[in-house]
Amino acid sequence: MKVRNKVIVVTGAGSGMGRELALELVRRGASVAAVDMRAAPLAETAKLVTARGGRISTHPLNITDAKAVAELPAAVTQALGQADGLVNNAGIIQPFVTINELDIADAERVMNVNFYGPLRLVKAFLPGLLARDEAHILNVSSMGAYAPVPGQSIYGASKAAVKLMTEGLRSELLETNVGVTIVFPGATATNIAQNSGMSVPAAGSTEASKFPQLAADVAARKMVDAIENNTPRITTGRDAKTLDILSRLNPVWAAGIIYKQMKSLLG
Repeated sequence: MKVRNKVIVVTGAGSGMGRELALELVRRGASVAAVDMRAAPLAETAKLVTARGGRISTHPLNITDAKAVAELPAAVTQALGQADGLVNNAGIIQPFVTINELDIADAERVMNVNFYGPLRLVKAFLPGLLARDEAHILNVSSMGAYAPVPGQSIYGASKAAVKLMTEGLRSELLETNVGVTIVFPGATATNIAQNSGMSVPAAGSTEASKFPQLAADVAARKMVDAIENNTPRITTGRDAKTLDILSRLNPVWAAGIIYKQMKSLLG
């Protein structure tokens, strides 16, 4: 589905990859309904979009709020017209601790945002998308869905749930007008950790230098390309591509490599 003259809903659009997705979509002629729980960063995204001549509406809401999500399609239609696409980008990580040390409330929060949030949004928008001549859903998973990261086990589980939900959804929609894409980003330069309330190594530190990151705008371009080409599955970043291959060839060895790289971050 070419995005020009289409209305695309983007969650997590207040910063990072979500903001870059909004900018890339409007660059290609789409209108964007930008969703984020933080109103101020969302307003900044809108300012950047309008400065480029783009068309955008902003919708501050928490994607775990079932009522607010159910009301979102009508709000988007009123602001921009019927939605043609949905990008489930919003997500959070867990504290960098083992399952043994992880508070169950933190685990539930991760699952509510990362899995039930996208599920609610798909359920809210899919009836309308099925009524369009063409439409698309893109869900952002993570390389953590197939490559276990110690200290992020529940985050990985939530993204694995997104993976299987999306793959199942694509099968269910094969004979419809709605295309479906699943994305597995590797390490990307965003502020997901800060937005999740977590501390991470400072940029430029010895610890941070161990984890090279893909620029968020580069990842965003690849995702919009996937929508326009109706690509079922993509990875973004060399790390995601490499671990995708290694995890299928020798999952135990791949897990060991990740452990050696990540164990220093365990709190």
